[in-house]
Amino acid sequence: MKERITCFTEYMCTYPKEEGSLIPLLQKAQGELGYISPEIVETVADYLQLTESQVFGVASFYSQFRFSEPGRHSISICLGTACHVVGGEILLETCERDLEVKSGECTSDMRFDLNRVACLGCCALAPVVKIDEDIHSKVNIIKLKEMWSNYE
Repeated sequence: MKERITCFTEYMCTYPKEEGSLIPLLQKAQGELGYISPEIVETVADYLQLTESQVFGVASFYSQFRFSEPGRHSISICLGTACHVVGGEILLETCERDLEVKSGECTSDMRFDLNRVACLGCCALAPVVKIDEDIHSKVNIIKLKEMWSNYE
């Protein structure tokens, strides 16, 4: 992890020391590390001469940024209107119960992280679950549980 932060720090120096660099730097950090760690918040704040609260405030405003280490696989449960109506909430509750994790968290074995999303844009295929980059349509509880076994 430290060497990844070192690489990020070297990259960071290519950006001007101004507030306009904040979001691109956070995006790059998350792209490199998978999340925004407290060390990244501190490093970016020091570089841009901002407070850590300012950096965290901006990062926490945008849903694209995460503050916990992701699992090897990301499960996203769509809760848009179409998915919600046909069982998206039940799928989320099943994941939370069976994986022993809440939305926004990672399983203790770091296998999965779980996220609720507003819409995946596949309304005609509802309910929809995305695991990594794979979209699964018309998912029911049985299909959901079978999908987990395909991701080590």
